Amino acid sequence: MGGSCVQRRRAGPRQVLFPLLMPLFYPALCEPIRYSIPEELAKGSVVGNLAKDLGLSVLDVSARKLRVSAEKLHFSVDAESGDLLVKDRIDREQICKERRRCELQLEAVVENPLNIFHIIVMIEDVNDHAPQFQKDEINLEISESVSPGIGTILESAEDPDISMNSLSKYQLSPNEYFSLVEKDNPDGGKYPELVLQKTLDRETQSVHHLVLTALDGGTPPRSGTAQIRILVIDANDNPPVFSQDVYRVSLREDVPPGTSVLRVKATDQDEGFNSEITYSFVGVADKAQHVFSLDYTTGNILTQQPLDFEEVERYTMNIEAKDGGSLSTRCKVIIEVLDENDNSPEITIASLSDQIMEDSPPGVVVALFKTRDRDSGENGEVRCSLSRDVPFKIHSSSNNYYKLVTDGALDREQTPAYNVTVTATDRGKPPLSSSKTITLHITDVNDNAPVFGQSAYLVHVPENNQPGASIAQVSASDPDFGPNGRVSYSIVATDLESRTVSSYVSVSAQSGVVFAQRAFDHEQLRSFELTLQACDQGSPALSTNVSLRVLVGDRNDNAPRVLYPALGLDGSALFDTVPRAAQPGYLVTKVVAVDADSGHNAWLSYHVMQVSEPGLFSLGLRTGEVRMVRALGDKDSVRHRLLVAVKDGGQPPLSATAMLHLVFADSLQEVLPDFSDRPTSSDSQAELQFYLVVALALISTLFLLAVILAIALRLRQSFSPTAGGCFESVLCSKSGPVVPPNYHEGTLPYAYNFSVPGDQMNPEFNFLTSVDLCPATQDNLNKDSSSVLLASILTPGVETDKKIFKQQAPPNTDWRFSQAQRPGTSGSQNGDDTGTWPNNQFDTEMLQAMILASASEAADGSSTLGGGAGTMGLSARYGPQFTLQHVPDYRQNVYIPGSNATLTNAAGKRDGKAPAGGNGNKKKSGKKEKK
Repeated sequence: MGGSCVQRRRAGPRQVLFPLLMPLFYPALCEPIRYSIPEELAKGSVVGNLAKDLGLSVLDVSARKLRVSAEKLHFSVDAESGDLLVKDRIDREQICKERRRCELQLEAVVENPLNIFHIIVMIEDVNDHAPQFQKDEINLEISESVSPGIGTILESAEDPDISMNSLSKYQLSPNEYFSLVEKDNPDGGKYPELVLQKTLDRETQSVHHLVLTALDGGTPPRSGTAQIRILVIDANDNPPVFSQDVYRVSLREDVPPGTSVLRVKATDQDEGFNSEITYSFVGVADKAQHVFSLDYTTGNILTQQPLDFEEVERYTMNIEAKDGGSLSTRCKVIIEVLDENDNSPEITIASLSDQIMEDSPPGVVVALFKTRDRDSGENGEVRCSLSRDVPFKIHSSSNNYYKLVTDGALDREQTPAYNVTVTATDRGKPPLSSSKTITLHITDVNDNAPVFGQSAYLVHVPENNQPGASIAQVSASDPDFGPNGRVSYSIVATDLESRTVSSYVSVSAQSGVVFAQRAFDHEQLRSFELTLQACDQGSPALSTNVSLRVLVGDRNDNAPRVLYPALGLDGSALFDTVPRAAQPGYLVTKVVAVDADSGHNAWLSYHVMQVSEPGLFSLGLRTGEVRMVRALGDKDSVRHRLLVAVKDGGQPPLSATAMLHLVFADSLQEVLPDFSDRPTSSDSQAELQFYLVVALALISTLFLLAVILAIALRLRQSFSPTAGGCFESVLCSKSGPVVPPNYHEGTLPYAYNFSVPGDQMNPEFNFLTSVDLCPATQDNLNKDSSSVLLASILTPGVETDKKIFKQQAPPNTDWRFSQAQRPGTSGSQNGDDTGTWPNNQFDTEMLQAMILASASEAADGSSTLGGGAGTMGLSARYGPQFTLQHVPDYRQNVYIPGSNATLTNAAGKRDGKAPAGGNGNKKKSGKKEKK
């Protein structure tokens, strides 16, 4: 029954692995599996246990999809037991026709891994056909002159069975005149010959009736009969004779119909009618009679239909020659059909993978197919090839089976599917070919990380934005498919505090839209940076980061802030004293303001809103400097008010106002009584008198202390040239003046002059300077220095010389500084020896505002700037002792269009010279001046 490979195996762990690997090497190690069954088995009959013979378990039958394939499937596989079952009726004579060896070739296919096994089923013959004659009655004419021993060939019976079941013998009904002799054909068959036993006598019996029986060798035997009718005629004692007993001829299958194949020739030694020979086919199949024709008079054989080697390779025909006396003889004609390359190869797909991963390594089997060419020899030898530029190749398996395997890297994003064309070409001349296209779909693998549309993102967001509004959108693409290409977004890093980033911004995981969670303030947060991550949903997930920088743009949401003039803690307004002899261009004072915004929004302009005396003062549009336009006239008032509006460059602009109080006086003694004599309301008269008494007492005390201190200093200098260092330390003390300005929000960080009464007998004023810096002894100082007064206040009890308060020459506005006083870095200053810096934020802002104003003045070119390097172009009036160190830079907020001036390179001298009285004096008024 079934054939299988039995291999000896060693005991050990390999026994478990070998049955799993044996099907992979089965075709190379074993012969095809062979089964043998009789024909005409009932449907469902078991041929053999195919699974067992293949080394498969019962579970593998369904798991690996065991099945069989053939051109015409007569068998099937039981999915539960793995038995090979008969599926359809098997008729050996119909399937194999005249072939004595009848074999059916099957292919068993399994998957996971894909493999194929060859099966041969031998069909054994069953005695299911009885011998049969073509004619039920055989008519013979035998001359009476025929001598005993002469034989007449009878028609053979046909039995399609083979071997023992085929035709075995003939029997003739008993008679006294004839006997039956069996003779062998050249091809192995048998034919009966009727032999005359004794001379016939027509007059005694003109007709003889016999029964010819054909028997096969089956058990029980089957038989067929034919009636023989013998007519006895007059003598014709010479039968025809062929030139040869067997005729062989080869004929190409592509010859056209009507082609002459051969001509048979028989001769008869008789004369007359008995020598006239006619030819006819004897015992020829119907197919051959349709394909060939025989000329009954000439014996010429012609083709009637096209030949087909793939259908019939050889034709065997018996031709009978009969003379006029009814004697006959036979010959055999064998026609061999030569194959021509008239059939193209056929391609059949046996198995095709429906899932090919794009990361599959080379050598993975994706399809199994076989080729068939009905031609023979070189015409039937087939070779296969693939279309170009595909990452696949063909491996030959066995018996015209081929495997299509991967042969390169696959990329679904570049090519999601391949149309692979398999071309099969035979070796005929000319060669014939056929093609079949296979579509292979590539399954996606997460091998691509998301890619952002930009390498980095820059977003401009105006301040005071709406919370919850979107400020940007990032987008990343992933060429993968399905979840592998689905991208989500998140924030993974920021230069903000990680705990507060969620209160500033958030990002939509699906759309990549970045939302502001709060309103931004340009003055607090000008920019921040986020690191966004795009992550796909593959396994494992791939991600990419991108930087998103957010710049918070400025809006005009801060009004200008006036730093100078400012009100004191008691609500009194500062006033500036102007020498009566001030000339046109004299710098009276300066309005100092700052704006927390940036750019145009911080570009300030100064405008006069109200003025008590038009045409007397001018206001710098960009600098805020108040200068004299003309000299003071005799009819002009000595007290003036200027209402100044400070506007920024925003749209719409924001503004602030400042009220300036200006008093023309050559000494403070002129100013104080003037202010004290101002009319007051009756209800505050008592309070005013109290303050006047206190002020006079204080001034007197201060004056005495200053005189004592001056005398002590003069005496000290006369005794020791180095004694001044001690007093210098006193003068450079950080203690404030006796009558310090009470700054509500800060002080102007520059020196200014204010007047105190001096010698009552001398109408001149003594001008005292600030103690912010202590210049060296060799520097030229303003002898009318307020430091003398302050020093006297700080060191009470010291004797002073009243001569020190005598009027000195007016100070030179072109100041000179020692090396220690020159502007420079913080390291170049000598600590307390060179003065103190502003010690509060408001002082610093006032200094910055002055720097801005000087920068604007440089841009406008409307006034000259004083001071040296490091003073930001401030005039000597505003304290050349101040440098840029420790000063926050407000220049980043200011944009001056149309100007090439920088904030650090202003230089020059002031317009106009200071009058004899020195620079203008500043003093708080005791009472608020009535408008």
